[in-house]
Amino acid sequence: MSSCINPSTLVTSVNGFKCLPLATNRAAIRIMAKNTPVQCLVSAKYYNLTVDRRSANYQPSIWDHDFLQSLNSNYTKIYNNNKDYVWRKENLYATSLEFRLLRQHGYPVSQEVFNGFKDDQGGFIYDDFKGILSLHEASYYSLEGESIMEEAWQFTKQAKRAVELPLHWKVPMLEARWFIHVYEKREDKNHLLLELAKLEFNTLQAIYQEELKDISGWWKDTGLGEKLSFARDSLVASFLWSMGIGSEPQLAYCRRIVTIAIALVTVIDDIYDVYGTLDELELFTVGHPLCFEPPSGLHEIWLGLLQACLVEAKWYHSKYTPTLGEFLENGLVSIGGPMGTMTSYLSGTNPIIEKELEFLESNQDIIHWPFKILRLQDDLGTSSDEIQRGDVPKSIQCYMHETGASEEAAREHIEDMMRQMWKKVNAYRADKDSPLSQNTVDLMLNLVRMSHVMYLRRDGHGAQNQETMDVASTWLFQPIPLEDNHMAFTAPTADEFPECSFS
Repeated sequence: MSSCINPSTLVTSVNGFKCLPLATNRAAIRIMAKNTPVQCLVSAKYYNLTVDRRSANYQPSIWDHDFLQSLNSNYTKIYNNNKDYVWRKENLYATSLEFRLLRQHGYPVSQEVFNGFKDDQGGFIYDDFKGILSLHEASYYSLEGESIMEEAWQFTKQAKRAVELPLHWKVPMLEARWFIHVYEKREDKNHLLLELAKLEFNTLQAIYQEELKDISGWWKDTGLGEKLSFARDSLVASFLWSMGIGSEPQLAYCRRIVTIAIALVTVIDDIYDVYGTLDELELFTVGHPLCFEPPSGLHEIWLGLLQACLVEAKWYHSKYTPTLGEFLENGLVSIGGPMGTMTSYLSGTNPIIEKELEFLESNQDIIHWPFKILRLQDDLGTSSDEIQRGDVPKSIQCYMHETGASEEAAREHIEDMMRQMWKKVNAYRADKDSPLSQNTVDLMLNLVRMSHVMYLRRDGHGAQNQETMDVASTWLFQPIPLEDNHMAFTAPTADEFPECSFS
């Protein structure tokens, strides 16, 4: 028996991605001479051979195609340099807030503005909880070598129980939903602004639902979810990543391409981690163009991803535990950092700037720091489950093996490594000579921020846990109730906005 794959018979072709059916028999790929049709021939060695494959026991997606197509929203049609520092000495909250906002938007501000809140021995003396929380948030914008900001983080880290993630590490769109909920409880709330905020959120949600319905049709047409039962059906989770990377309405094409890319990478990851034998994986790495063709400009990025996944597969099959440094250098690629960044940039930037593209492809250290954070956060959330089902040791296990540390100590070390890497990223964001625009930097960092959301409580991408369902429901499926569903838009009065003139 033999099976042949004709490169012209594609399952589907969408926005530059061409997907061929994946052969489920164990075929040896023979690449014939140039201009000769490519054939996949069954080797007698593999015919009727039973392979004992690992299984991760992934469950079907709880958000099936029929549910996604049933999404309907009533909001769809709506869319068809101050230097006066005197006051700061008495207000830690305001000082911290201004410091954070200035650094967030790339303005230089000295850490010494916090000296007014320290005693003669150099320790922080403030006991206002609101101010402490604000200082804690500001400390995540510190740079390497800033001793005052490091002291601020040490002083305020007990507040970590109240803020699982600093604002700097959170996704703005998800945080907006939370802030609307909190602001609604305030007695001094502005009802008009509150309703406009709700309306904007619901309108964006309606846009996302229509996009997801369309992408779900593509996913169903590929048949990958049904044919590759060993792999995760991660369409909704992949779309959540794309929303976090680019939430603006005009980035619909970017969200579509990024969702498709992440969904395919998830399947490929499961082929390498769960299903394939080492011989099959080596053949697949060489012959992957027979199965899918990435968009123009991304061939090298995807090949690098597959090669990094193959390295990890070889580590697993040879029972080799790499050093933490060795693991990270390969892991920043296998986690999909370069792929996610280049895909979002090429699909979400118009016009594409040659200088920016060259810098993103330059493989410089500053490009690697965000990808390493992505890798480490993924490991913190998923390593326990992955080790149980049989996978290559992750960063936590590599550090434990290298140093003899306990798992608890290893996790603390990995968390601190992420914080130190964010300092390097912060320094780059503040560099006025950077060739990257703020929009490009945000696309790259939003990928990292989404990792903090998805892996904060174990594996939010591969496992359909309650936290993932809550995020999906909040972002995608549940609009915010309005005070008046038939709200009329009327001109604001002077009482509502006393600082403005409406005459």
